[in-house]
Amino acid sequence: MARLRDPECGCPWDIKQDFSSLIPYLIEEAYEVVDAIERKNLQDLQEELGDLLLQVVFHSQIAQEQNLFDFEAVAGSICDKLTRRHPHVFSDIRYDNDEQRTLAWEAAKADERSSKNGDSRPPSVLDGIIDSLPALMQAEKIQNRVSRHGFDWPEVAPVFAKVEEELDEVREAFESGNAKDIREEIGDLLFVVVNLARHLNVEPETALKQGNRKFKSRFHFIEQKVSQAGRKLKDCELAELDALWDEAKVSKNRSDGIRN
Repeated sequence: MARLRDPECGCPWDIKQDFSSLIPYLIEEAYEVVDAIERKNLQDLQEELGDLLLQVVFHSQIAQEQNLFDFEAVAGSICDKLTRRHPHVFSDIRYDNDEQRTLAWEAAKADERSSKNGDSRPPSVLDGIIDSLPALMQAEKIQNRVSRHGFDWPEVAPVFAKVEEELDEVREAFESGNAKDIREEIGDLLFVVVNLARHLNVEPETALKQGNRKFKSRFHFIEQKVSQAGRKLKDCELAELDALWDEAKVSKNRSDGIRN
């Protein structure tokens, strides 16, 4: 990477990159690692992990050129963090159960956040939850964090009621025609749906991705059927497409060995 970034004989594209310009590539590579894992393709996983590591090396090289830090410092920082957060492994501290270990882990993270809090405001239990996370993931982290501090429903029934309440408020906003209110109420509805998923022990990001895959599979079935009939989607009535959608559901259930 140092050679690629060399001002005299390096690659022009690599030379002109900076921390900000690399953000899309960093995110893309992380998602490609996830995709390889979900496809259970270990050969691709090896390659994608290498691509992700390249991003770490790339950023470290840029930082080294600016006399900020280098790759050794990056590796050292995570080693220090792992040692600090695992005193039951790297020192003589012992915990009696998982709850004690979790509380100690959260306390260590809180201390780290406190040391990073450079402004004058008091520390918050939500410190460290960054805004650049995917919205579903951020919502889940927020809810998990406040739940550990007692701000949560003790059971799932009120969460179902809250989903229904937020859905009613979306309807009211829609009837009012106020675009700002509609957007806000949709956000509230999505947030409480994440809370419902959490109470049902479902990871919302994974659940939505599974729903996306299901939709794509069924829509591909519709496309295939329409194409076999020598037609195009835009030439079909919605009722026809709905019928094919139902057929796709039946076909998928049969392929999975599920009786209707």
